Amino acid sequence: MATFPDRDDRNVLAADCRRCPALVDDRNRISWGVGSTDATIVVVGEAPGAGDPNADPWAGGNHTGMAYTSRHSGRRIRNLFETIGYATGELYFTNAVKCFPADGSGSNREPTATERKNCRSHLLSELEAVDPACVVPTGKHATETLLSAVDRTLDGFLDSVLDPIRPEDLPPILPVLHPSYQDVWLGRLGYDPETYRSEIGDALVELGAAPGER
Repeated sequence: MATFPDRDDRNVLAADCRRCPALVDDRNRISWGVGSTDATIVVVGEAPGAGDPNADPWAGGNHTGMAYTSRHSGRRIRNLFETIGYATGELYFTNAVKCFPADGSGSNREPTATERKNCRSHLLSELEAVDPACVVPTGKHATETLLSAVDRTLDGFLDSVLDPIRPEDLPPILPVLHPSYQDVWLGRLGYDPETYRSEIGDALVELGAAPGER
């Protein structure tokens, strides 16, 4: 099972943030990055989901204040990297957007381009502080946010999955599927879960981000 992070490992970049009024109104807590600032890999999600305050401890970032700590996506993505062989101290988890984007009916919507832009400086500050060997965005919006930071666009997300991107001003980027949609797309991309894990591990080794190197 995935390891729940130490709450003291939250990387709080600001006591408060009010750049996005709609997000301020709907969030419970800001979901800051969590993990070692010496990490080999930074895993970037889209934004915290609605979560479940009663799912202790995996209540979700909107309630825990820590990225990727939900019962479904959080446990799943953390378990993926731990299964590949990464110790918890080699991993740092964050989101492209730090606050829950509510859809008005209790669930979450996609963050807007403006919200992603407003939050990008937080993400870049994290990458500068951690200086990982590789950044692994999970899903389309996280990948687009990273590419926007280096004035690049994404032609098609599914075509980019497990296809390394080497920008000049950021660490290498390895896009992977968001854990919420993994079951839908794995088969369509020609993977089973075991092969997918293996391919991620091999790609990270190729990029100089093998387990145990830090």
